[in-house]
Amino acid sequence: MRKKNINFNRSQYALYFAIITLISLIFNGLMSTGQFLGAGIFYFLTESSNINFLVSFLLLAINYARCKELGLSPFWMLIPGAHIVFLFKTKNVSVSSDDENWRKKDFSDELSPEVREKMRKNLVYVGIFSVIMLFAGFTSAYIVSMGDSFWLKYPLPPAFWISTAIIVLSSIFFELGIFYIKKGNSTLLKVFVVLTFLSGIGFVVFQMKGYKQLVDFGAHAVNNHIIVTEGRYGDYFEVKYEGSFIEVDGNKYLHKGKELPAAQMKELQSFMKQFVEVKRDKKSVLQNSNNKFELYYNNQPLTFSAGNLLMPDGKELEYVDLLRLSQLSVNVKDGRGDFFVKGEMGKDFQLFFKGKELQYKNRELQMNGRKLSKYLQIKAMDTADSATSYLYIITFLHLLHIAVTLLYMIRVTIHSFSGRFTAEENLTLRASAIFWHFLGLLWVYLLLFLLFIH
Repeated sequence: MRKKNINFNRSQYALYFAIITLISLIFNGLMSTGQFLGAGIFYFLTESSNINFLVSFLLLAINYARCKELGLSPFWMLIPGAHIVFLFKTKNVSVSSDDENWRKKDFSDELSPEVREKMRKNLVYVGIFSVIMLFAGFTSAYIVSMGDSFWLKYPLPPAFWISTAIIVLSSIFFELGIFYIKKGNSTLLKVFVVLTFLSGIGFVVFQMKGYKQLVDFGAHAVNNHIIVTEGRYGDYFEVKYEGSFIEVDGNKYLHKGKELPAAQMKELQSFMKQFVEVKRDKKSVLQNSNNKFELYYNNQPLTFSAGNLLMPDGKELEYVDLLRLSQLSVNVKDGRGDFFVKGEMGKDFQLFFKGKELQYKNRELQMNGRKLSKYLQIKAMDTADSATSYLYIITFLHLLHIAVTLLYMIRVTIHSFSGRFTAEENLTLRASAIFWHFLGLLWVYLLLFLLFIH
């Protein structure tokens, strides 16, 4: 079924967007409203529904993440969702004045270069304002969220620093390209525009490497917690090594009070690996016997018989206990002790509560040398790692803006090679540079924010 062509005059369109912006302000807050308002101004000035469409999809993803993070009602997604449906149904919508002939007439040639430049730059500034509203909302939410909860802090991945250097360098390349085209040197313009584009690609590559480094560190975007609760060593299962129990302190596996050497840790991981996969019809199969290790369940030694784990009275373990053993095996295999992130608490990462740093001793959280209450101990175990979630959301949203801008940079590069830019005609190039420099400055701000706050 073909979509109908719908024609708005500008008063009708302004009324529509005023209503949806007001509703967004009531239900979605300042952050989402800024995005709608920015998109509306863009649409009003450029008559482009694609910008509205993209922004609304972005809002839908943002609000879904917010609902999941804060446990809010999915009603928060209603406004951007309804707006997407509206745009899809009216994809051929156009904005016109009451005089159709006036709308069809092109006045761009009648405007002076100064006026055209001011108009183009104003569009860029509106886009910048819209992006600022988005990230101001997220950074504010970050600070508010960390006020009364457990908050994990750790160094940023090294790849983020490399990507920072790359995006700063890309801005220098862009400015050099503009400098040389103003002097009429189109050859050097081509060189520096290509270098700018390749630097943008490099920024994206190293951002992705940074995410991989976060995952290797144990900081995941979803299903993340601070303290291990499922498959926690010692809750149900323990392991004896050469006659003495292995203990866990933080993320360290200890034997006779000393940390297990790397070779013995690999042996333990190899022994536990066989319990990772558990099936009802084939509960457990001993693949490689290692007499150095003994597995205990609730202080009772387990034995292997016909591929199954048996209690001292000859009974097999229940399936739910085998699942717990499987979860423990995954933790041991990944080198995870009491925390999801790797390393030593206080050295490689810190845990804060209400802005005060906590300590970890005898597998319990402490503040200023005193144990936290039982309620707070349990709360810490149930708390999701919101700090890492914010880190992923904020940096990925910036990366998304870079990726979309890179698509536009393809067009700028093509125009550079086709001779569209000259010493006199380079307004599009300079407007693109303004937004590119803004994204670079925005990343530096976010990096400093995360460095000193995260």
